[in-house]
Amino acid sequence: MNTYEGALARWGRRLLALVLGVFGLFMVIGGVQLITLAGNWYYAIAGLLSLASAIALGRRRTSATLWFGILFVLTLVWTIWEAGTDYWGWVPRFALMLIFAIWFSLLLTNLHHGLSRATARAATTVLVLAFLVAGGLAFVPHHVTPASNMPAAGADPFVADTGPSTESGIPSTDWPAYGGNQAAQRYTSATQITPANVKDLKVAWTAQVGDVPTDTRWGVQNTPLKIGNMLYVCGYLNKVEALDAATGEKKWEFDPGITPKSVPYTPSCRSMSFWQDPASTTAAATTGTPDAAAPATAAGAMCGRRIIVGTLDARVIELDAQTGKRCTDFGTNGEVSLTVDMGKVYHGYVAITSPPVVIRDTIVVGHTTVDGQRAFGPAGVTKAYNVKTGELKWAWDAADPMNPAPRQGDDLYKRGSPDVWTSFTGDNKLGLVFLPVANASGDYYSSSRTPDELKYSPSLTALDVETGMPRWTFQNTHHDVWDYDPGSPPTLLDYPQADGTKVPAIIFPTKNGEFYVLNRETGKSLFGVEERPVPQGGLEPAARSATQPFSKFNSVAQPDLKPENMWGITPLDQLVCRIQFAQADYRGKFTPPDTKHPIIDYPGYNGGVDWGGVSFDPARGVIIANYNDMPNYVKLVTRAEADKRGWKARDILNDPVQEARAEGAGDPQEGIPVAVDVNAGWQLPATGMLCKEPPYGGIRAIDIRDGRTVWDRPFGTARENGPFGLPTGLPIQIGTPNNGGSVITKSGLVFIAAATDNLIRAIDITTGETIWSAPLPAGAQAMPMVYEQDGREFVVITATGHHFMHTPKGNFVVAYALPKH
Repeated sequence: MNTYEGALARWGRRLLALVLGVFGLFMVIGGVQLITLAGNWYYAIAGLLSLASAIALGRRRTSATLWFGILFVLTLVWTIWEAGTDYWGWVPRFALMLIFAIWFSLLLTNLHHGLSRATARAATTVLVLAFLVAGGLAFVPHHVTPASNMPAAGADPFVADTGPSTESGIPSTDWPAYGGNQAAQRYTSATQITPANVKDLKVAWTAQVGDVPTDTRWGVQNTPLKIGNMLYVCGYLNKVEALDAATGEKKWEFDPGITPKSVPYTPSCRSMSFWQDPASTTAAATTGTPDAAAPATAAGAMCGRRIIVGTLDARVIELDAQTGKRCTDFGTNGEVSLTVDMGKVYHGYVAITSPPVVIRDTIVVGHTTVDGQRAFGPAGVTKAYNVKTGELKWAWDAADPMNPAPRQGDDLYKRGSPDVWTSFTGDNKLGLVFLPVANASGDYYSSSRTPDELKYSPSLTALDVETGMPRWTFQNTHHDVWDYDPGSPPTLLDYPQADGTKVPAIIFPTKNGEFYVLNRETGKSLFGVEERPVPQGGLEPAARSATQPFSKFNSVAQPDLKPENMWGITPLDQLVCRIQFAQADYRGKFTPPDTKHPIIDYPGYNGGVDWGGVSFDPARGVIIANYNDMPNYVKLVTRAEADKRGWKARDILNDPVQEARAEGAGDPQEGIPVAVDVNAGWQLPATGMLCKEPPYGGIRAIDIRDGRTVWDRPFGTARENGPFGLPTGLPIQIGTPNNGGSVITKSGLVFIAAATDNLIRAIDITTGETIWSAPLPAGAQAMPMVYEQDGREFVVITATGHHFMHTPKGNFVVAYALPKH
């Protein structure tokens, strides 16, 4: 051996020896623990080899190369064996080892007297080139299903006939409903912006609406409405502003006086609703005055067109669309309270976070009851009012579904009954409202639920809009203890038949990834549903259903997880995840939760498809669905242990502005035997990285005719994501968590934000490829909208961020358009 060793070489050798020693020690300790859990032996063996190499390297022995060489080859063979051609599977197994090898190669001549510098440089060069090639492959999209046989656009053969109303038909110049129209297809006939010119989109104007939250809960999730020449935006704490649709200039504002104490989880105001009095429509037609420009003078004329907002303190308020003044003929001074007759309502427990829906002359209003606090908190009753007077028409409670008649008194409904928290829609022609019914309070325990609650939740349930009586119900999960309440709003279409008739249909996406297509008149599946056996046992073995429904149409749910799917940036965090996997009770989808062991809930409660929903192209007959692909790590906690940890309901702690955290993370579920602790997304606390390998989110095109996947791609880049919450700034298509929906244009574009990379993008619907994107000033967990004003097409998105998605907060409304000519 060459006895001379320069200072740089000496310190480089010692430092690598230290790093390999610490790495090896961690791998041995964790690897032995994994072996005791019947896990993989690689980690312990690799740790021993790393320790042997570290000791020899510290002593400057040539055997260090032998030990490291065995470690390197073993790791390469093991990586090929476990990961195969899965690129993301190589990252935690081999990337760090490749870095170690490059470092080691720089010390070869220091260890081996007879080795020429040229040979050592060649080894270093090969390893560096391998690392660069591997790094370059990160920028190539993986897990892609290329586009195949995209249906050609027709004359809107799948458009839904929902009867005459302001919200019926396909929107073009306006956007009068959350989903664009009553069918909630999120499709516009606008064609000015095309795949050929979308690259020229620029910011046309930016507005700031309402305040920016100062606490730890943010995310308004708003999609504005556009009626005539006005854009209506709901901001933080339900502050409503009307903007000029062409310039973003403020026309009026309304403040309902909400405080942060009313925020249940996020200060959501996903949208508002619009209603036009048929009498004012007739008057406008008689005078020849366009509705948007109709003068607002007399009280009756003033409220001929109304903006309806649901508030975080559970009020429904109607405003004159032209002036922003209250419509005083509705309820009391223009408002009604949802909590009347609901008994004890704790501050911040009941909120309207999704838009009320107008069907015929009826407003139907659901609400969210804050999750995880009390199993017998306020009722989840859904109420219907006369749109003009505010008179209560019916009140439907899933715990007493056949008695929707209005009641007089106080505390009239079962405590903790299922709510309808997400967006929904209806059908004027059929006279139905379609409710995505959530679970009864206490998401992870079902033994306290009544037979009616077990039948109607979670489900999609159709009610007669005139009476509130159930017409049909379709259950998406039996005896749910996985928080699989339906978060996605349904979408309507009419399905052409061979004889020329059409079946009224409804698309029902779910959190566990199943897509159901039903006859919306009867609730029967058009493609079939299969009941499959699922794991049994858990805390309540007698309460578990032996089977669960699976759709024969399409599902974005991925195959069950295996230990090999565990991930991390290095073998160290991957090892921690594999230990957690081995410690969990995981027997595939619907593994029941328990107090003895954690379970892996895959997909977790964030989807599949959550509240962002799907868009539908009635010309091509194609669904566009962005989805999440993440598990939750769930453990039930005994009441004694929960009390010991200080887990109490917010009202007991007298803390209505409780610090934001993921739903289920230390939720007390007061009133039932167990609390719950949910690690949403299954993140490692030290690094913030997820335990499942990428992608974490995707976007898919589905042919409505047969459920065929037309294309599927990872959705979202790593530019704002990375270990320890640090942004990488890299456009790597890793597929990120996402919340918020898309909108489709007749010209063949899909506009969507939703991902955690804070971009809005345009996707070519025929290929699935992103052909334009732009950075936003804050996170945009919301759905875009498209409209035309003064002959110019605008794409508008609100950017307010979301605390659960770790995207930056703001109060922005950003409009894009092609440059004026």
